[in-house]
Order: sequence, then structure tokens, then C-alpha cells
Amino acid sequence: MEMLETPLSKPSEGSAGITGYWRTFKPVINKSKCVKCLLCWIYCPEGTVIRINDSVDINYMYCKGCGICANECPTKAIDMVLEEEI
Repeated sequence: MEMLETPLSKPSEGSAGITGYWRTFKPVINKSKCVKCLLCWIYCPEGTVIRINDSVDINYMYCKGCGICANECPTKAIDMVLEEEI
């Protein structure tokens, strides 16, 4: 019996391509309030929350500004701010 390979779907950073140019609001992390629980990293649908050593940051090139990270943050360390004009 022949075994067929099942295609795997893996999340990747910015799977929809570079989207940072069309968002209206962007998440800004207040590092002093962040407890590094990583819920923002878990819930980000685009995988744009970056874990660097003992810090959390946002890759704005791929962030769509959906606000899920800010909504899920238990310490309210993420604020959605109006995107400045380029």
C-alpha cells in the first residue's frame, strides 16, 4: 500500500507578505509593564511578536495592527497608537 504524504501547514512570519504600510494603528509595548508572559506572542495571528533573549518586540513590517496582542495582554503593557504618516 502506497503512503501519501500529508501536506503540512506551518505558521510563518508575515504569511500574508509585508503589510506594515497599510495599518492604521500599531502596537507599542511598554517594557516596564511587560511581564513577558508571551500571551501576545501566542495570540498574534501573523507571528510578528518577536522574542529576543529576555525581551519582547514587534516586527512592524508584517504587523497588520489588528490589536489582538493588546487585547490579550493581562498587564495592559501594549497600547494601540495611531500610525504616523510616512
